[in-house]
Amino acid sequence: MGEEVKLFRSWSSPFALRIVWALEIKGIEYEAVFEDLSNKSPLLLQYNPVHKKVPILVHNGRPIAESFVILEYIDETWKQVPLLPEDPYERAMARFWAKFCDDKVLTSIWSAFIKQGKEQEEALVAAAENLKFLEKEMKGKKFFGGERIGYVDIVLGWLANLVSIFEEIVGLKIVDERKFPLLYSWMQDFAEAPIIRDNCPPRDKMIVKFKALLDAAIASSSSSSK
Repeated sequence: MGEEVKLFRSWSSPFALRIVWALEIKGIEYEAVFEDLSNKSPLLLQYNPVHKKVPILVHNGRPIAESFVILEYIDETWKQVPLLPEDPYERAMARFWAKFCDDKVLTSIWSAFIKQGKEQEEALVAAAENLKFLEKEMKGKKFFGGERIGYVDIVLGWLANLVSIFEEIVGLKIVDERKFPLLYSWMQDFAEAPIIRDNCPPRDKMIVKFKALLDAAIASSSSSSK
């Protein structure tokens, strides 16, 4: 009897894309269930009653939520093409950098995208400081995982997918090739990998979506400051 693997996702969620990439890299057959997050299905609410969001992986009827948790579950369940290193210290470091990417890099770049004026300037400074750590971590590597895409690459994949979109919308340079040549090169290599390139949302639709999110954030900020 075959395994049943379903992935509840939205068309644009960078967190769900992590799971898409991991499943594709490992060659796992799965059914994608696309959710309208403005009108969440009863199944989504049943499978993830705590956070009520995607991604959710359902493996043989058992749901797993949260992208970090799902990635590790996938890596432990399907051993082919390991995402995490075998060495315990290196595994710990991969988890550290993955958490850093979400806690520091993602939050500072998102702030730089949605803030205005002095707040945006401060967010850009914070983002640059965080990117310096990633630049240093990339020395002597093609990917964070070494010569092939691994756990940290997948977690940070949104950077290669979204930063150029943010830059186009707000007219600012967030990842400067001159300041961060290794990270910039990683972004190109990651984005051009066939499994990544073939499983990214359409750029034009992403620009429309994030422009709308920015407009909403600016409107909300303006109304709250009155």
